[in-house]
Amino acid sequence: MSLAPRQQNILELVRERGYVSIEELAQHFAVTPQTIRRDINQLAEVGLLRRYHGGAAHDSSVENTAYSMRASQMRDEKRRIAEAMATHVPDQASLFINIGTTTEAIAHALLNHHGLKIITNNLHVANILSAKDDFDVLIAGGTVRSDGGVVGQATADFMKQFKVDYALIGISGIDEDGTLLDFDFQEVRVSQAIIDNARKVYLAADSSKFGRSAMTRLGSLEQIDSLFTEARPEEPFAQLLAANKVKVVIAE
Repeated sequence: MSLAPRQQNILELVRERGYVSIEELAQHFAVTPQTIRRDINQLAEVGLLRRYHGGAAHDSSVENTAYSMRASQMRDEKRRIAEAMATHVPDQASLFINIGTTTEAIAHALLNHHGLKIITNNLHVANILSAKDDFDVLIAGGTVRSDGGVVGQATADFMKQFKVDYALIGISGIDEDGTLLDFDFQEVRVSQAIIDNARKVYLAADSSKFGRSAMTRLGSLEQIDSLFTEARPEEPFAQLLAANKVKVVIAE
């Protein structure tokens, strides 16, 4: 494909930043959002970038997007998903919460609850929720990553000591066969321990996660009780969710 100068510049910006919104690109190039959408569609059709709702990204199956970029991506969608999930968590419940910017949004959404007991390997989540006097927050030990995640075998072993009511988890990608995927095998071990030791598992995944590649297998949709997302999943995901009896909650 022969790229127009603007399309080449879009591609360079997306590769540099990891994710760029349509609004940002339209302002940068002084064109309409519709023009940017057409450019993104053409670039996505030949596999040069990945089209997301509201923007475009350059995805790698071996390395996650930088934390600062992930924190700014799909921010409104994550907030809506978090608020929807929080309504399904009762007061006086015990929770696991894992690593991720979506789970950090969930932590904010839980601040109106009462009497929660939270076990997490996410320093940002612990910091958000420890502000509530009637919450008990336990932070797992292990190796601290630059994004505030705590990982390692010691972290997984810590999680295995508990049996909680709900696991509130995020994910990097969901493959077309229903496999849940992530990037860091040490993080995956912890998330697997979280899933195995919760009575109900709630997965928060915005629409950008469907079909996204990552190299480490975390689990499968059959382990999930409810999926919270902001847009109705398309095929084959809708069929997989139904086949695995996963309740789908759309955050309007």
